[in-house]
Amino acid sequence: MTDAAAANPPQNPAKPSSSLLKQTDRMKQRNAAEARFKYYGIVAICVSLSVLFIMLWTIFSDGLSAFRQATFSFTVTLDAERLDPDGNRQRDEMMRVTTIGYTGLLNDNLIAYLGERGISTEGVTDKEIAAFISRDTPARLRHMVIADPSLLGQTIRFEGYATGRIDGYLKGRVTREIALLDVNISVAQLDLADRMVDDGLLSLKFNWGFLTNPDASDQRPEASGLGVAMIGSAYMMLLVAIMVLPLGVSASIYLEEFAPKNRWTDLIEVNISNLAAVPSIVYGILGLAIFINFAQFPQSSPLVGALVLTLMTLPTIIIATRAAIRAVPPSIRDAAMGVGASKMQVVFHHVLPLAAPGILTGTILGLASALGETAPLLLIGMVAFVANYPAGPFDGGILDPATALPVQVYSWASRADPAFIERSAGAIIVLLAFLLIMNILAIVLRRRFERRW
Repeated sequence: MTDAAAANPPQNPAKPSSSLLKQTDRMKQRNAAEARFKYYGIVAICVSLSVLFIMLWTIFSDGLSAFRQATFSFTVTLDAERLDPDGNRQRDEMMRVTTIGYTGLLNDNLIAYLGERGISTEGVTDKEIAAFISRDTPARLRHMVIADPSLLGQTIRFEGYATGRIDGYLKGRVTREIALLDVNISVAQLDLADRMVDDGLLSLKFNWGFLTNPDASDQRPEASGLGVAMIGSAYMMLLVAIMVLPLGVSASIYLEEFAPKNRWTDLIEVNISNLAAVPSIVYGILGLAIFINFAQFPQSSPLVGALVLTLMTLPTIIIATRAAIRAVPPSIRDAAMGVGASKMQVVFHHVLPLAAPGILTGTILGLASALGETAPLLLIGMVAFVANYPAGPFDGGILDPATALPVQVYSWASRADPAFIERSAGAIIVLLAFLLIMNILAIVLRRRFERRW
């Protein structure tokens, strides 16, 4: 080192001292930004949960009352001379007495029962008393008597539905202010309903008919039920599962494991992704053109609905299945082929068992999504009024006219009577229960078949 260098040592610029325990301005900004992002996430979750709570509260507050029904319970004397004038107890002869004859019988018995119980009918005419009884009740009594002619001449305890207005009054949907403006009900009738409730003649009971009865006309909202819609949805989901699972899994295995990687497979993959984004109503138009107009399948049958939903669900199932297969580590394939396994053995003995949880979960969630579809089913005629149950699945029931739960919700919501709006919300609760069961099934199957590697 020279004397000059020793006299003038190099000057190192002083570095600002810093400590990990002391936050700089930039670190404070980053921490503040992170805190804001966390706050935004919490707010988003709270808003989402609030909207979900409001939606569920609205549905359940409006729909739970559909599972209860105002019901009469009084004694009825089955006059043999009125119900079987010939006295031969023959089914064909007894069927000549229509529901009009049973309506008069019920009306007379109800008026007489009110007198026996000492229930005042002041201000209410006999016609207004008869208006308490649903038009479905005489039909039920007629069916019971024809099925068992030995009941003629007996006095039985009979339960029947009250009309929609009386049912709405007991549930709080119809008030006295509404009765002043409604030509179908009067305040005097509501007073009589209160006296009937106090006497035990009229009460709210669990409505099993809501789950078992078919749909009813606009004049009998209290008798409408989900029986046909539930059977139709069950048939469609069974057929969709039978068709979409082998097709979707087979296509996914080929595209992911066996298909060559070229422009054609790329084109197929792009089209599958595009088909998954096509609006569901387009599949309804396709089903109407191909399955009904061209193939001449029965309109509004579960088979046509299942075919349309299969076309709509298939791209989603293929995408979910391919993702599950792709999630299996390549080391599994390499190890199996390293010990001499063929390509088929690798796929069916190793890849598919490990991908089964994801495949089953994707399939069930795809079916759950198809269960809630309405637009494609409307176009193939499943919105039609269906009052008869379809036959069994092995007796041609998949070709019988039917409807589905989401279509029934739409049909009831579009009717004017408030009793149908109540049943529409109740049908949504049943549909949510179906979806909840399917989601729970997906979780159980995933846990059951899940394997660790």
